[in-house]
This record gives sequence, structure tokens and C-alpha cells, in this order.
Amino acid sequence: MKQKIIIINGPNLNLLGEREKEKYGTTTLKQIEKDCKNFGGKNNVQITFKQSNIEGKIIDYIQDSRKKFDGLIINAAGYTHTSVAIRDALMILTIPIIELHITNIYNREKFRHKSLLSKAAKSVICGFGPKGYILALEGLKEIIKNENR
Repeated sequence: MKQKIIIINGPNLNLLGEREKEKYGTTTLKQIEKDCKNFGGKNNVQITFKQSNIEGKIIDYIQDSRKKFDGLIINAAGYTHTSVAIRDALMILTIPIIELHITNIYNREKFRHKSLLSKAAKSVICGFGPKGYILALEGLKEIIKNENR
């Protein structure tokens, strides 16, 4: 049976490839989505990819994922450090969650060192650039497989 994984991306990630290239590189979110879907096609994983700059929409995606997906990857971007509401929505889920960051948040501004979301996550991946998405998919695929034994 095909695993179903949702990847939710937060604010400003739609501008990857254009903004702060020295931190985020030149890979666009569309390219990351394509790479993730290619991974899914080769690994019997159905990938749903979402992005929003709106906190409430991200919460809607999380809530809607409760019964539709086997796992969730979230790159909440700036909301990682500020959104109790996104944290609360993640805490409701019973599926495994991986928190993802393109940059190493512990090597950046002090306010980014604290994640409100980590408590809800099974794992955290940061600092691997766009490759972190594939690492998160590989890890989540294994977590789901092990939980379904």
C-alpha cells in the first residue's frame, strides 16, 4: 500500500530561488516539489505539497491531514518561532511529524533558536538546504514503516 505524506511549507518559501540566495540557495520551491514527487514515484509514496503565507491556511492543511495522510513534514518557516496555533494543531495529530528547516536555525539569529513546533515532531532536520526535504521523506518513510509493523 502506498504511503501518503503531506509536506506543508510556510511563509516566504514561495520565493525560494529569489530571496536571500546566500542562505537559501537558488533552488525554487517548485523544484523542491518536483524532487519530492520524483522521490515519491520511485519509493511508492504519494506526496501532497502545500505552501501558504497565511497562518490559518497552514492550520487548515494540518487539520485536514488528520485522516488523509500517514505522515506530515512541515517547514513552517518564520511561524516556527511564533505560532502557538500551528503548534496546537500539530499536537492534535496522531501521525508522525518531521519539522524541517532549510538552514541551520541554531546558526542564525538568537530568536530562531527556539522552535515552538519541535515538541510535536518525531524528528527535526535542519541545515541541509533543499536536500533536507528528501532526507525528511526518507526518514518519515522509515518511521511510518516501523510504526505499522
